[in-house]
Amino acid sequence: MQIDAAFLSDARTQSLLSALTADGAQAYVVGGAVRNALLSLPVDDVDIATSLHPDDVIALSNALGFSPHPTGVEHGTVTVFVEGLAHEVTTFRTDVSTDGRRATVEFAKTVEEDAARRDFTMNALYVDASGRLLDPVNGLPDLKARKVRFIGMAEARIREDYLRILRFFRFHARFGEGVPDPVGLSACAALADGVQGLSSERITTELTKLLSVAKPFNTLRAMQGAGVQAHVIPQASLALLDGLERAEFGVSPDWRRRLLALGGQRDRLRLSKADQRYFETAERALASAETTQRRAYRYGPDIARDLALVEAAILRIPPSASLNDALAYGAQARFPITAQDLMPTFKPGRALGQELKRLEELWIASDFTLDQRALLQSVSSPDV
Repeated sequence: MQIDAAFLSDARTQSLLSALTADGAQAYVVGGAVRNALLSLPVDDVDIATSLHPDDVIALSNALGFSPHPTGVEHGTVTVFVEGLAHEVTTFRTDVSTDGRRATVEFAKTVEEDAARRDFTMNALYVDASGRLLDPVNGLPDLKARKVRFIGMAEARIREDYLRILRFFRFHARFGEGVPDPVGLSACAALADGVQGLSSERITTELTKLLSVAKPFNTLRAMQGAGVQAHVIPQASLALLDGLERAEFGVSPDWRRRLLALGGQRDRLRLSKADQRYFETAERALASAETTQRRAYRYGPDIARDLALVEAAILRIPPSASLNDALAYGAQARFPITAQDLMPTFKPGRALGQELKRLEELWIASDFTLDQRALLQSVSSPDV
């Protein structure tokens, strides 16, 4: 079978494939680039599998003026830049030993050996420079059926790396249709405890990607039923997520908004300080009964929008038709009083700050309608 993929029209990728195969070696674009091209989805990264040893890839790249970087050479991976375009070039390999988190590999000679160690059939599709498709594990029918299926024995694949449990659900949410593959789902349920041994960073990466797909609810429900969710976000509830998906119509998915709606404990996650501040602020704001425009002023339009959508899910109603207007109104509001306006009535210090805060709250309570003159008429006398 021949495929027509945009990456095959890139002269930089073609020059690298040509160089890798010049002396009879094999080289194929593999994985996500092929999968996404067949699904008519954007291709972000171009990964190449080759029969060449990493040392040969580096030597060849240097000789041709490419820029090789041994980013994962112990696992056979060299990142090769061709006129600024990055390609991850990995030698065919098989797993010698695994511990559920990482693998010791040895280099292989054939596509079949390389394909057998991959996770899902849809990720083991290979394309050569001419567009000829190789399908060693019969992944094309699964891809066409939107079925995420483990290669070989599902439990064996999972025991090699328990992250594959989370990837199974994430890939189903992104590429699958209908219910998850029952064999894979059963294996994930049987080995769910293995998720406990994964690092917070790896868990967070998978969860945030899952929560960023268009509609994660049904997949998360399957994940919960398999006993996996409890190892990732304990005590989370799916009660609001279905309604949130409906409320988000026309709004880009956002993993933080979805996680806010799920609630539960976030101890297993490795969140940035900015993300931690987001959740602290959003949860505090949810506990208060304020209008959207006031929240947009206090916290910014992004958090205010998220709160409005979550509250719409709580109330099981569509978000207000004037939501965007309210967000813009609050975000653009500017408090018309400065510290200078209160001098010399107030001297610099705590009392001045308290009066400024009081006036600002008065102004917010008026939905930003009180002007400078009205606010100055409301100034209190400083305590002497």
